[in-house]
Amino acid sequence: MQPTGHLRGDAVRVAGDARQRFHDSRGYGRPLEGNEISLSRVEAAHLLFRGDLAGVSLAPDADPVGFERFFVESAAAADRFAVRYLVYADLRDRGFYLSPAREPWPGGTADVADAVDFVAYERGSTPDTGDVKYPVQVVGERESLPAAGLVGRTLAVVDEESDITYFAATGGAIEGATEYEPPERLDGVLLSDRVVVWDAPEGLYERGFYGQPLTGRAAAVEGAIQLSLVEAASLAADGVLSLSASIGAAGDGHVGERAAGDGHVGEEPTTDGPAAAVVARGRDVEGERFDRRLAVYRRLRAADAVPKTGFKFGADFRTYLEVETVEDLPHSEHLVRVVDADHRFSPRELSLDVRLAGGVRKEMVFALTAMTGGEGGSLENADVKWLSIGRLTP
Repeated sequence: MQPTGHLRGDAVRVAGDARQRFHDSRGYGRPLEGNEISLSRVEAAHLLFRGDLAGVSLAPDADPVGFERFFVESAAAADRFAVRYLVYADLRDRGFYLSPAREPWPGGTADVADAVDFVAYERGSTPDTGDVKYPVQVVGERESLPAAGLVGRTLAVVDEESDITYFAATGGAIEGATEYEPPERLDGVLLSDRVVVWDAPEGLYERGFYGQPLTGRAAAVEGAIQLSLVEAASLAADGVLSLSASIGAAGDGHVGERAAGDGHVGEEPTTDGPAAAVVARGRDVEGERFDRRLAVYRRLRAADAVPKTGFKFGADFRTYLEVETVEDLPHSEHLVRVVDADHRFSPRELSLDVRLAGGVRKEMVFALTAMTGGEGGSLENADVKWLSIGRLTP
């Protein structure tokens, strides 16, 4: 005969041989005195669904109810009960022992964030051993999800048809091995949304993969490279790029000469040098996002990775870790999307990005970027945290 549980507060108590039957052998609940255990609502519902509990009494001296009544009552009483139950049952069916991680249900000895709903243990281990495999955060399809703090978590997204998609969130720092140093000086012309270097050395594009050649089948001009504004701003900040006559968005020409001592490597652009001119143009055409994208671009270049536009993939950048020559260019390894440090994902947005990256055999990395002193603040001291998210099959 199966035992009966009794709801007390937000927990279900089960007496008799419950400790041996449920906790010791299958990792349900947590022990109380003697052989009694305390179950979370999700655990009790799962045991009811399996027929391992005969019923649960919702009040003292009340007749026990079955799974259907208990499920409906719990969905009304407990936050996000339905989606958490679906994930719990799915992981149990996959062979994992789990512990609820929300207070007052700490998951074993695991130190997990408050947003984590369950901890799933390594197969073959129990809550007593505490070998956590997945700290699981349950997310409904229509919820929003803060990007900050996701590293180390397993996201279980439940869609409107109760299907579950799992994602692994890890630290996604990008380190490259591209060996190229730009020339000491380049001269360019600032146009409305790009910079043209007319006499660029061959290695700038062929080995450094900066810009795009301005060529055609019957080109009479050789050595001309078009730089994006973010590429040009980075080179100018490093003291490499100076500007001659520049053409504004409205067609007005002016001269931005290279200032003596301006823009040495590691320094902030001065307010009137070539770097400041390019950054100002970038803000004109792109708005506040330009500063964050430039900060991330410079971090990637400093890590010897080569960032190029990710427009075709709906991202800010695609990255190449090791470029020797453009003629022998490898596949890019990452898609990088630059977001605010306090960005909140929608699960649909997240799923779209990760699915697209996986479809083109790349890793999806988000650069959570906060500018020191706000937008327009320090580029070199910008706070960039890397977040890599990929599909997971537990």
